[in-house]
Amino acid sequence: MTRLSIGIIGCGAIAQIQHLPHLRELSDDFEIGGLADLSPKLLEVVGEEYRVPPDRRFLDYHDLVQAPIDGVIVCPSGSHAAPSIAAAEAGKHVFVEKPMCTTVREAEAMVEAAERAGVMLMVAYMKRHEPAYRFAQRQVADMSDVRFIQVNHLHPDNDLHTAEFRVHRFGDISDDLRARWQVEQAALIAEALDYPNGGAVPAAISHAYNLILGSMIHDIGNLHGLFGPPLRVLSAEIWLDGRAVSTVLDYGDERRAVVSWIDLPELWEFKETLEVYGSRERVLVSFPTGFARGLPSYVTLHGMDADRTPWRREYAWHDNPFKLELQHFGECIRTGRPPLTPGREAIDDVRLVGDIVKTYLRTREPSAPAAMVRSR
Repeated sequence: MTRLSIGIIGCGAIAQIQHLPHLRELSDDFEIGGLADLSPKLLEVVGEEYRVPPDRRFLDYHDLVQAPIDGVIVCPSGSHAAPSIAAAEAGKHVFVEKPMCTTVREAEAMVEAAERAGVMLMVAYMKRHEPAYRFAQRQVADMSDVRFIQVNHLHPDNDLHTAEFRVHRFGDISDDLRARWQVEQAALIAEALDYPNGGAVPAAISHAYNLILGSMIHDIGNLHGLFGPPLRVLSAEIWLDGRAVSTVLDYGDERRAVVSWIDLPELWEFKETLEVYGSRERVLVSFPTGFARGLPSYVTLHGMDADRTPWRREYAWHDNPFKLELQHFGECIRTGRPPLTPGREAIDDVRLVGDIVKTYLRTREPSAPAAMVRSR
C-alpha cells in the first residue's frame, strides 16, 4: 500500500504532542511530506527531529500546499480558514484542527472550496473518535427516552499539561505579526456577533467567544454527534470576565442540555463529562484532556433488570483518539468515504457558538446586537 504524504501547517504544541508523533508511529501508512510555520527556528528544529529535508520546510503555507502531498493537517496559531481554502484549491485533502474557523461565512467558504475541488474537508473533533464516545453513542441510541443532558467542562491551565511534554517554542515571530492576528481575530468576532468593529466588542465577550470556539466546541461537536444541532438556545450565562459559560440548549422532544465550561486554572485535574439521563437508563462519559497520551476515557451505564433490580457497569478505553482520527482521515482518502466529522456538518457548530453568546447579550445587554437564537 502506498503511503499517504501529509503536510503540517503549524508546528506548535498540538502538532508536536499529537500529530507528528502519530504520523511517525504510523509510518507504514503515512509520511511527513512537509512542514509550514512562521517561525524559522521552529521549522529547523522540528524538521531535524522528524527528518523532514530543508526543501520541504516552508515559511509560507502556500508553498507547502503546492508540494506533491496528498493532504494537510491545518493547526496554526492564526486563522485556519485561509490555509484550509488554499489547500483545497490546490487539490489537497484537508484535516483542520478545531476551531475550524471563527465565522459562519468562513466555514461556508471552506466547505465550498473543498466541494469545488472534489477534496475532503474533515474537522478534527478527536473526541468523536474516542472508543468511549462511540460506545456511548450506541447506548444513547438504544435508550427508551432522553430527558436531560448535562455537560461539565472544568478546565485547568493548558500549560500544566503541556509541561509534561517537550514542546519547542521560539520567540522569532514578530510582535507586529502577532498584533495583526489579534486585530484580525477581533474583527472576525465582531462579524460573528454583529458588532460594527473589533474595538466595539467587550473584552469579556471576546474572551467568552474564543473560549467556546476553542474548547467548548468539543462539547458542541459531541452533542451534535448524538442529537444533531439544537433547535435553539434557551438561555446563556457568561461570568468571570468571560472565563465561564453555561447554556441551556433545546434538542427537541423535550430534551434539554445544560452545557458549562469553567476556567479553573490552578489545579492540574481536568474534568470533561457528558451525561445523558433517561427515565430507565443513564449513560455517563468522562474524557481526559486533549494534551494527554494514554490516559483512559470512561463510560458508566446505569439501568435495571426486568425485576427492577438496579445495576451499574463501568468501561474504560486507553486508545489515543488523535491517532484514531488520523487513521480515519487516511482511510477516507483511500476509499472516498465521507469523514465522520465533515466540514458541512461543522457549519452548524460554528453558528451555535455565536448563538450562545448573542443569547447572553440579548438577555443581559439590551443595547447589544440582536441575538439569532435558532441554530438551524
